[in-house]
Order: sequence, then structure tokens, then C-alpha cells
Amino acid sequence: MKLKMILFGVAWWVFLASPTQAIEEIFYKKGQQVYDSWRICRTRAQGIDGFFQVTEKGFRPIITFESLGKNTDLAYKYGKEFLAKYPDSYERAERIFRFARDRVRYTSDLDQFGYREFALNADELAARIEKGNARGDCEDYAILLATIYKAAGYRSAIVLVPGHAAAIVYLPEYRKANATLKFNGQSGWIWAEATGRSNPLGWAPSQALQGKAIAYEIKDVEDLTQESIPENEIVQVRRKTTPLAISPFFSILFLMWMLPLFGRIFMVMIIRRKV
Repeated sequence: MKLKMILFGVAWWVFLASPTQAIEEIFYKKGQQVYDSWRICRTRAQGIDGFFQVTEKGFRPIITFESLGKNTDLAYKYGKEFLAKYPDSYERAERIFRFARDRVRYTSDLDQFGYREFALNADELAARIEKGNARGDCEDYAILLATIYKAAGYRSAIVLVPGHAAAIVYLPEYRKANATLKFNGQSGWIWAEATGRSNPLGWAPSQALQGKAIAYEIKDVEDLTQESIPENEIVQVRRKTTPLAISPFFSILFLMWMLPLFGRIFMVMIIRRKV
């Protein structure tokens, strides 16, 4: 049994290791779940040892802190590079978003790992980006984006809606978003949904616009110990309203329908004058 666990750990190390120190993980199996060397369960979001520490009170995306602080490495380096290269905050935010969207191919955990859930930390996914074979699902995009945005000088958070995770970034007065979010008492947060190949920054999916969402801001570098989970604030999402746009085709049809009516009215007025 012990030999099997050692072989399992070695296999995962070979699969996930890269030259960067922060992602040289030794994984081990406990029951039916897979854990990393920080004793965080990678195959379950729920519970005090889950990668998002989801409980009835709220959640804390503990896996994000594996790529911050003294563990800072590849993903954080990307954020610093974006900060140095793009001084305009809007352009930089869009560049970061497209980097994650275009360089990671959406793949379910079941197809990639054989588990219904298996979360990668930001450094692990960044290493796959460098190798050109990055794949992930919603929580992987969210973890990567939240980390890079944090490193690039933004306020970032991970947001959860039923069955889905995403990143949000504080970008006030950004006018390309289809929804505005109020979080921690401040408006100006926008959705970063990189799971779709054609998604723009600021586009929020329908489930985000319908129900409750809770978020956790990546403020400080937090300890990886499995502490109690704070209660999270509900994110208020407001869909932007835009003026009704009428297609030119329907405008022409409307005029064609109205012209005979105007003609009849005009004829009636002429006849009345003659009478």
C-alpha cells in the first residue's frame, strides 16, 4: 500500500513538475481525494481542507495563496511583466484577460485528470502555458487571472455562483462591460470570464446576472494554514441597459407599412377640403 502511494506521488510529480520551484508538487492520495504538499485537497472545493474552503458560511480560495508571498513564482512574474509593459490600466487589463483566454484551452477536469474536480494553482497553469499545452476549467482560469491581476497592480477577487467560478477585477469607469458589480461597498468591479474563446473582458454570463454571487478579494498574502472561513459578502450585479437598437431592415419595413396609411390620410384631407 505504501509503495502504491509513493508511485502515485511520483507520477503526479512527473506530470505537474516544471523548472520553477513553486510548482514542484508532490501529490498524495487520501481516501478517494488527491492532496498537495500543503495538505490542500485538489479534488474537492468544499470543506476546510478544500481548494476553495467552501462551507455554509462562505469560502476562501486558499489555493490562490500557493502562488503568492514567499511562494511567488511564474504567474506573479507574468503580472509584473504586464505592469511594466502596459502603463494604461484598461489596455493592461484587457491584455491579461486575453492572455489567459487565448493561451488556455477549456477542458473539463474529468477529461483532463479523470476527476470531477481537480484544481491547478496559478503557477502550475502558467507552466503549462509556457509549454504550450495549457488546459483548464472555470476555477483554473479564475485562480490564474486573480493572481496575475493582483501582481499587475489591480484589486482582484474570485467570485462563485452556483456551479461556476470566475475572477473579478476592480476597474471603475470601464465602459465595455455588460454588467457592473458592487462588492465590498464599491461599484466598479467587472467580470473576467475567460472560459469562452470569444469572450471579451467584462462580459458576464447569464447565471451571474440572475442570482446570488459571493466573492473573496485577494487583499493580502494569507497563510496557507486551514483556518476558519469568514462570511463572504454577496456581490450585487447590475445589468447595463442600452437603448433599443432598431435594425435598418425593420425600419424600411415599418416605413413601407406606414406609407399607404399616410397616403390614405392625405387623400381624405384633400377630399374634405374639396367638399
